[in-house]
Amino acid sequence: MLKKRELQDSQALYDLMVHPDVFPFVRQKAYSYEEFLFLTKQTIEAEERGELISRTILDEWGSPIGTINLFDIQDNAGFLGTWLGKPFHGKGYNQPAKDAFFAELFFELGIETIFMRVRKVNQRSMMAVQKLPYVTFANETRKSLLEELNANGDIYNIFEVSKDLYTFHTMRVGHISEEEQLKEA
Repeated sequence: MLKKRELQDSQALYDLMVHPDVFPFVRQKAYSYEEFLFLTKQTIEAEERGELISRTILDEWGSPIGTINLFDIQDNAGFLGTWLGKPFHGKGYNQPAKDAFFAELFFELGIETIFMRVRKVNQRSMMAVQKLPYVTFANETRKSLLEELNANGDIYNIFEVSKDLYTFHTMRVGHISEEEQLKEA
């Protein structure tokens, strides 16, 4: 369902990203295919430097349908950015993509906290994040971070996923394999 970003997926991803229901909510906006190709190359290089983690979301046939990223990594924490192409909205891809990405981040890459900054006007994302049982609404607990994000107006809510809460959730519902549990012990 996820793979490392590759330049060969750029055309398919760009075509999905420019849809008017998707484009306004994409963090790394590109206004041409060439710019998207350049941004993808920069993303791959930034991951090699440890600045971010980026994956392409695939459908069941292995075709690119969106991206999931952890940006601004600092102190084993970062900000999640996810988008899916319009034809894949409401088809059940969001949660499995997040589960796979979170498992990789927490159990393989040493991330401790994932923040989600969600625009208050983005009802699709607000509903999606509230469906995740391991997410904490963090406007009060991360007040200074929220103020920094909303320096230009009351735009965002902030949510948090801690490794501990995610681990508890996955153990309870059985998503962590025995091998992953032993790795964490």
